[in-house]
Amino acid sequence: MSDFTSIRARAAARKGGDDGLAALLGRRPDNAAVANHPDDRILSFMAERIFAAGFVWKVIEQKWPGFEAAFLGFEPRALLFQPDDYWHGLASDPRIVRNPQKIRSVRDNAALVDRISREHGSFAAFLSRWPADDQIGLTAWLGKHGSRLGGNTGQYFLRWIGWDTFILSSDMVAALREAGLDIAESPTSKGDLRKVQDQINAWASQTGLPRQHISRILAMSAGINRPPAELRAHSGE
Repeated sequence: MSDFTSIRARAAARKGGDDGLAALLGRRPDNAAVANHPDDRILSFMAERIFAAGFVWKVIEQKWPGFEAAFLGFEPRALLFQPDDYWHGLASDPRIVRNPQKIRSVRDNAALVDRISREHGSFAAFLSRWPADDQIGLTAWLGKHGSRLGGNTGQYFLRWIGWDTFILSSDMVAALREAGLDIAESPTSKGDLRKVQDQINAWASQTGLPRQHISRILAMSAGINRPPAELRAHSGE
């Protein structure tokens, strides 16, 4: 494997030096602080990432106040009390993107958030206690128990709430492969995901950097050299 120092140097050279790279890394994430999110914000973050998947993110962001109103502020228990007619009506509500499968996912995830919150105090508290070195375990759990939260959607959801997350973007994976990690171009198998987790953990231990920053540095060291504005719009990856 390549030394991470050389990977960071390549990323810095592409982003105008160390200061330019540092400006794109964002705040240091704090998994413990994730516990401060109330359940309605957790469900809102879930829904936003689900509706943004395969769609133009900016459009979803612009319409989000309408989503908040249509989905009753994403209060899980309020949503779970709504009759079937309410959910059927959302499929023709102009305030949101009218995708029946994604609308249904909000209902399913409201039930998940409510159940886990009753068991752990809040859904965010449950997430905050998950070991930081086992992201692949957490994303597998989200994919299994949540609705439409598998793959990159689950990763972006964790990134959006401030959990220390690496994201398997095409550029990040390309950088890992260039560094010598033997994984597929689309690493979805348990074996490949374990290799990625172990390598990110090793670099986190060696450098003291959060996994999120390691992920962003990797992504910015390979592939198309995207302008800063585009990187910020996609959380650096």
